[in-house]
Amino acid sequence: MRFLGWFVAVVLVVLAIWLPTQLNVQPDSMDEQSNDRRQELQVEIITEVPNFQQFADVRNKKQAFFGFLAPIVQVENASIEQERERVVRIQQHLLAGNKLSSQQSKQLTAIAERYNVDVDSSDYEATFGVLLRRVDVVPEALVLVQAANESGWGTSRFATEALNFFGQWCFTKGCGLVPDARADDMSHEVRKFSSVNASVRSYLRNINTHPAYFELRRLRAEKRAAGADVRALDLTPGLLSYSERGEEYIYELNSMIRVNRPIIIDVLEPSSNSAPE
Repeated sequence: MRFLGWFVAVVLVVLAIWLPTQLNVQPDSMDEQSNDRRQELQVEIITEVPNFQQFADVRNKKQAFFGFLAPIVQVENASIEQERERVVRIQQHLLAGNKLSSQQSKQLTAIAERYNVDVDSSDYEATFGVLLRRVDVVPEALVLVQAANESGWGTSRFATEALNFFGQWCFTKGCGLVPDARADDMSHEVRKFSSVNASVRSYLRNINTHPAYFELRRLRAEKRAAGADVRALDLTPGLLSYSERGEEYIYELNSMIRVNRPIIIDVLEPSSNSAPE
């Protein structure tokens, strides 16, 4: 009996040492699952824009445009979703009363830097409040419609020559294309990108970090907190500062989302009857 008691004690000690190491490995395993999901949406780097002017039929043109851009948007959103999952896991780790490992601290710092967030170790609650408002996806329907609006369905000079589908500006001479109608007292250029993928990535980062779109992020966070789906039409009011046209621009985006909804559904979810709003 003494031997049995000794053996049980040894087993318990081994488990006490071994189990925590397995629990610490769990986040890496979950990262691998996230990477697997993202690999399912692999897309090549696109450096040329198709000639969308060749389509005489309007619906075919829209179908081609959405079909061209949608896979890129989905992959970039998948990357953001993976980052968000990592932030949530780190937050839950802290809420459970644990200290951050060296790897977790590096992950948190890297993500925070990408989203222009200062990590305050004395107030993690505030840090994660800002991070989770920023590290989040933008509905594909909204991205696709804004791209269509800003690029003239992929036919504008900025889209074809600069791979810029969202009218994003830059302020260093030679960083992009000079707008034909730029006023003499202005110095901005329309930014030139190395790929369409980079253009989409920059747009999403702009939406998720620029102070002008805080309202969009607030609206998205409210939906998240309520456990509701985040739809394109829910977020358009947060884009009021995106265009000098203000409310007229929002009305136009909303109309485009509603009118093009069937085509967007066909492109994003061919077998689904749900609306990507």
